[in-house]
Amino acid sequence: MSESTKIDFIYLSEQDMIKAGVTDMPSCVDTMEEMFVLLHKGDYRMAGPNSDSHGAMITFPEESPFSTMPKPTADRRLMAMPAYLGGDYQTCGVKWYGSNIANREKGLPRSILMFILNDVDTGAPLAYMSANLLSAYRTGAIPGVGARYLARKDSKVIGLLGPGVMGKTSVASFMAACPDLDTIKIKGRGQESLQRFLSWVKTEYPQLVNIQVVDSIEAVVRDSDIVTYCNSGEVGDPSTYPIVKREWVKPGAYLTMPASCSLDDGMSGKDVRKVMDSIGLYEAWYEEVPKPAHNCIPLVGMRFMDMIADGLMAKDELEDLGAIVAGDTPARQNNEEIIILSVGGMPVEDVAWATKIYRNAVEKGIGITLNLWDEPVLR
Repeated sequence: MSESTKIDFIYLSEQDMIKAGVTDMPSCVDTMEEMFVLLHKGDYRMAGPNSDSHGAMITFPEESPFSTMPKPTADRRLMAMPAYLGGDYQTCGVKWYGSNIANREKGLPRSILMFILNDVDTGAPLAYMSANLLSAYRTGAIPGVGARYLARKDSKVIGLLGPGVMGKTSVASFMAACPDLDTIKIKGRGQESLQRFLSWVKTEYPQLVNIQVVDSIEAVVRDSDIVTYCNSGEVGDPSTYPIVKREWVKPGAYLTMPASCSLDDGMSGKDVRKVMDSIGLYEAWYEEVPKPAHNCIPLVGMRFMDMIADGLMAKDELEDLGAIVAGDTPARQNNEEIIILSVGGMPVEDVAWATKIYRNAVEKGIGITLNLWDEPVLR
């Protein structure tokens, strides 16, 4: 008797995702740790000939003969990010990423994301899910994984530039990783987003008893044990990216940068440990974009790739977070080390967290079952 050809999958709205645990940051940080071990072992695939690509993005020209074609405005992205993850996951999927900073004028988030999770054997859909929270939490969890291994255990002070969504999820992951944190310094641009953040942090983390709004990037960095830049803005000229100067950074600080950032020469020296969330990701990016790469991708890791290409830095100065999590490279070795983590984000993170949330949803009966077909018309 032939097997059934019927294929059903579940649809998970944003509220369904919340019920299934997408905002459980401690669990997300644990999941990302598992993912990094598989990444280090090589039990994963992403796009591109080297299997390390961030994804495929549609770009728009500055000038077009078609009046209806979108302009390449700030943070406009239409992008597919596929990946496979092995281990206990054994799933694949793709995040579809639509982004436009002008969305905020319409009361919408900058990015609107969806994720499809697939059976890796047949390619059949398992779930189609709202992915804004999925993406935000997996992105924020990476600085938290870094904090578990690279921050001082007695860290007390967070310095945050950019109190938006990424700022919230990064702070949530720091709180999951470092229980002694009691102070946060925040610099934002808009009063509205700053007030939303202050209300959120007071509600979610009353243990942060000292909340300071500061008016300079230097004040964000000085005397902070954990520093993160979660800002958004124009890409193209690194001199406009928010900078970190070596003289601002206290001994033992852990800096984690998932957004645009530039460094002075002191922060690029050998006495600062330079950790990447995946060296392969940055190598793939470097092959794909015009040079200097930091002008196209504003992460500190791309500054390091440019410096290596220019002979200003040795490649062996770069360390891989997966190797640290897997125990093949040392974590923090003393309380004086300054360590900076470049966070690029990878679709394998989406696959890992989406798989956990999907399994939670199935177990709890969350979501709407949709039918693809009982029997395919064409085969």
